[in-house]
Amino acid sequence: MAPAEPGTASGGIGDPRFFAHSGPHPLAVVAAAAAATVPREGERLFTGVAPLQSAGSDEVSFLDNRRYADALAATRAGAVIVHPDLAARAPQGCVPLVTTEPYLGWARVAALFHPAPPAEPGIHANAWVEPHAAIDPSAEIGPFACIGAGARIGPRCRVGAHAVIGPGVVLGADCRIGPGATVTHAILGARVVVHPGARIGQEGFGFATDPKGPGGIPRFVPVPQLGRVLIGDDADIGANTTIDRGSAQDTVIGPGSRLDNLVQIGHNVRLGRCCVVVAQAGISGSTEIGDFAVVAAQAGLTGHLRIGARARIGAQAGVMADVAEGQDVVGSPAMPVRSFFRQVAILRRLAERKPKEGTG
Repeated sequence: MAPAEPGTASGGIGDPRFFAHSGPHPLAVVAAAAAATVPREGERLFTGVAPLQSAGSDEVSFLDNRRYADALAATRAGAVIVHPDLAARAPQGCVPLVTTEPYLGWARVAALFHPAPPAEPGIHANAWVEPHAAIDPSAEIGPFACIGAGARIGPRCRVGAHAVIGPGVVLGADCRIGPGATVTHAILGARVVVHPGARIGQEGFGFATDPKGPGGIPRFVPVPQLGRVLIGDDADIGANTTIDRGSAQDTVIGPGSRLDNLVQIGHNVRLGRCCVVVAQAGISGSTEIGDFAVVAAQAGLTGHLRIGARARIGAQAGVMADVAEGQDVVGSPAMPVRSFFRQVAILRRLAERKPKEGTG
């Protein structure tokens, strides 16, 4: 077996070359972060987090899937964030941190030990800042970043290397713009994360057809895209995702929404609060999506649709009609889940049916 990389823990996660680390933290602090109760009190200290299979006696792990209950019984972790139904299976010496939401608790405890690095205030010597841009003194502007005229960069923002913040763009407090990202024609709320390579605010795919172009040959005439992109607080925009600005209206990404990598959002699309759009999904122009809706990977939505709150669009679905609030649809063309699987069952029976004699 290859030797351990320098600087890494024996069982823990979070290579210190890449991830900030805090701690050690006492049991009470860890339990408070997980919003968990502790059946057995103690003054133990914990140094980090790790998977059940490799965690040591000074590390915290979690269990959120009953399929791995056997791993809980065998773990050497010092504490495990666990559901009440499985708390009794924690081995001797392992403190159960009991909560009805173990995965949420894990997220918060992992963030306790590995907080996001703060901004390092200042503008790199190789950054370019146009006149009349307003940059809060607590913000960090990385090398070769470009800040356009009239842009406003809020407190504690981080703008990565080679990122472009266009003229007039507004970044609220604590935004993080990844390396190589481009943000134009946009207003971002607080704590928005834009991952590397994302493109926000470019022209939408809008054009008219002129049937009598030069020489009588039809041509496409661009329609000016005069809207903006508005992104609410705590939204997260994945790497290489593209969000077109609006044409005559604004493109809106609601507060708390999560867009995975390689997502395409067309002009005038409006996402509600806490929507989830998974990798390689595409949403065509002027479609409206209600609060807490989910669009799974590689789904495609045509334009001018209305997707209700808490609706769920299955992976690779082709959505060509409105979807009601709370409805689950799959398939292409998309249809309610029960209808889809009923049709699949009928087709399977037809395919397996033996032909009658003489019918070939």
